[in-house]
Amino acid sequence: MEMRIGNKGTQLFTTAFPKNGRETVILLHGGPGVPEGMTFLVKYLARHFQVIHFHQRGTLKSPNPSGDYSLQSYNSDINRIAELFQLEKFHLLGHSWGGLYAQVYAQENPDRLLSLFLCSPASGTGRQWAQTSLDIARYNKGKSSFSEGLAMLVNSGLGTLGSDLGYKRFYSQALINFSRGFEESHPEYFAIDCVKAKAINQTIKSILTYPVLRDMQQTPFKTTIVYGSEDPIQESRKHVLQRYPGASAHIISGSGHIPWSHRQKEFVRILHEHYGIQ
Repeated sequence: MEMRIGNKGTQLFTTAFPKNGRETVILLHGGPGVPEGMTFLVKYLARHFQVIHFHQRGTLKSPNPSGDYSLQSYNSDINRIAELFQLEKFHLLGHSWGGLYAQVYAQENPDRLLSLFLCSPASGTGRQWAQTSLDIARYNKGKSSFSEGLAMLVNSGLGTLGSDLGYKRFYSQALINFSRGFEESHPEYFAIDCVKAKAINQTIKSILTYPVLRDMQQTPFKTTIVYGSEDPIQESRKHVLQRYPGASAHIISGSGHIPWSHRQKEFVRILHEHYGIQ
């Protein structure tokens, strides 16, 4: 079931898989601004839960003429979706930037969550986002040929200047790098055509100016953190692990940034453990 949900100057392209009487999982994609990329998770979790995912504000299918990319507005998008579907509480699962988005939401709305699943999450706001970006830059340099690396630098610069095409080319190469060298059981689809430079640039600005997330020694919800042993996010992941000392944390051997494709059997085992799937 597809729909557009209006909230604070944006129209969120939203897909829901209704399942009456079941708990709901809301999925948050990565980027910022690179929708989809979670097709396996949608298909697998929809067997057991009502699943909702959406293209975040400012992407091609979720236009945002208001130009508001504050993290408060991002949080309000989740609340608007929860309101429309009459969800008092729900599970939240975020991948990459979506894993940071989920952490920001959890800090401000802890009583709304049944659980928090962070899959290869970006490490934090403010200076911690800069550290994550450095991790990913090192990874891309190591996975790219000289010409690919040079093109990434040029296209990233063009994207920063406002070029949609620059960012589309940059993310296309980054996604190739994220899968390079891994045997994929589920090659993932990412909606590169939906990338918009303004959404990326303004969201990054909001992340960098947002206060550093505080540590959550105790949470009213179950938290699971998953990284691949060969994930691009390396040095900076310590911030996430320190933030949630009571979380169930997993480093999947031989996996990169897309663990449900790189080491699917082990990832599914962790999903079952987190959600209590029999």
